[in-house]
Amino acid sequence: MDTHKEQMTIVIVGHVDHGKSTVIGRLLADTGSLPQGKLEQVKADCLRTARPFEYAFLLDALKDEQAQGITIDAARCFFKTKRRHYMVFDAPGHIEFLKNMVTGAAHAEAALLVIDAKEGIRENSKRHGYLLSMLGVKQVTVIVNKMDLVNYDEGVFEAIKKEYGAFLRAQGVLPTSFVPIAALHGLNIATRAPEMPWYKGLTVLEQLDAFQNKRSTVDMPFRFPVQDIYKFTAEGDERRIAAGTVDSGSISVGEDVIFLPSYKKTRIATVERFSASGNSLAGAGEAVGFTFDTQIYVKPGEIMVRAAGLQPKVSARLRANVFWMGHAPLVKGKSYKLKLAAARVQVRLVEVVRVLDAAQLESTQSKKEVERHDVAEVILEAVKPLAFDLITDNEGTGRFVLIDNYEIAGGGIVLEALGDDKSLFKDSIRDRESFWYHGSVDAKVRAGVYGHLPKFIVICGGVGIGKRHIADELEKRLFAAGCRAYYLGISNLVRGLDLDARSLDAEEHVRRLGELARIITDAGLIFITTISDVDDHDIEKLRLLNQPAEIVVVSVGDHGFGKFLPDVAILANTDAATGANRIIAALKGMSILQADYSI
Repeated sequence: MDTHKEQMTIVIVGHVDHGKSTVIGRLLADTGSLPQGKLEQVKADCLRTARPFEYAFLLDALKDEQAQGITIDAARCFFKTKRRHYMVFDAPGHIEFLKNMVTGAAHAEAALLVIDAKEGIRENSKRHGYLLSMLGVKQVTVIVNKMDLVNYDEGVFEAIKKEYGAFLRAQGVLPTSFVPIAALHGLNIATRAPEMPWYKGLTVLEQLDAFQNKRSTVDMPFRFPVQDIYKFTAEGDERRIAAGTVDSGSISVGEDVIFLPSYKKTRIATVERFSASGNSLAGAGEAVGFTFDTQIYVKPGEIMVRAAGLQPKVSARLRANVFWMGHAPLVKGKSYKLKLAAARVQVRLVEVVRVLDAAQLESTQSKKEVERHDVAEVILEAVKPLAFDLITDNEGTGRFVLIDNYEIAGGGIVLEALGDDKSLFKDSIRDRESFWYHGSVDAKVRAGVYGHLPKFIVICGGVGIGKRHIADELEKRLFAAGCRAYYLGISNLVRGLDLDARSLDAEEHVRRLGELARIITDAGLIFITTISDVDDHDIEKLRLLNQPAEIVVVSVGDHGFGKFLPDVAILANTDAATGANRIIAALKGMSILQADYSI
């Protein structure tokens, strides 16, 4: 394929047996895009097996597909016109294979939607139309096929055009055109059909060439989903390389960038490429790595953007349109995995705003779950904030899939970022506190006896920089002075107290640590812990879980936060005694310990 020639990706959809594969077969044949001898080979096979030749057989290469008469996978094929090259997804029309249709349509810049003139508009015709709208495909031409079976009746064509045009417009899609064809005979595919002199519009090929290419992703705001972080330690090399593929836009060495949702800022030092000499610019579609002027700690799943540019939304709650394909319904209270760009995060269904019956154009607001093949507007909540764009701003970072039991069960688009004033997490804390039994010993009485207030001390930083030694020394000195102090490393919580916790993700480890802190500080103790690679969200989560007692955050080395400022900052590899002294002085300054406490 001539890469210098304009290219376009299209998808062809429609109800089963309405003639999609036949349309594509004619496009391949009529543009001379078939491999040499392919047409003759398929005709000979049909003759040998005593089957009538169909152009659809050019695509249905798998024997089981031909036997069933339905296209199962979203097959790709290529053809060209004088204007451009085309890649076509032949998406399946059978309801059981809508997942494959979504896969093909998600990459398309335009769509051909086929409707059988004799059979008329069917349920999947409307469902596919709604999915095209949901996936952001705005250029849609409706092909009314098999006009030969209705004697090329203009009235039949106009009736379908009126009804289906109204349906698409109700979904926010303005149909580009309607084209009457007879694909089996090649009428109005590449050449005009004398059998339909009343039609004055474009042929299918002319309409394809009239479609407009989308704006180049290079011209869009810069988005770089971080897939992984590489660190090279040989010969004292401390560089960290953020690796991934540029989703949109471009960026150069020396530009300031920010990572979301952590809000960590730095400047690009180099652009790295595998087995290639680097240059100072990286653009959309390139798989590259970046090094930075400051060695910040970021996690896979974040999105790097230009600090001064248009930035994505950051929220744990979002309003979205979802098409559900799972065997079990999408229900409240169950955890699902959401995959958006490079992010992988657990989410729960908060609310089903409405479920749309795509066949009847009816909206149901009373449903509590989303059943298979339903299209619904929902509110989802993730266990931690993530960065994303609205689908109207950037499709690459505005689409997501939902995983249920290790299988893709749904796809969706982001409509709105919602505030965190309401959340399932905060609701759970309120419920916990409403049932919390405080006992008969007042907290002030405990503090008076113990000589100190309860406190949750979180010592954070990178691995191997002395956190544990400082925590050990702090516990020892507080205990020797009569304080009720206890140090628990998070590894004890993960590997010691609960063997099942070993398989849990970091979010659940943080939650369990916070719940444990709530119990220990309620007993009036000073609870000390160490934890690595935390961010603003982790600290906020621990703070909320530990309420009403307070939290003291101590950073050792680079604190690794975005907007949050720690209460105590200690240099990496500071000796244990010095580090403990810094924390004790801070505790006295906060009146947690009595100022004359001898330690």
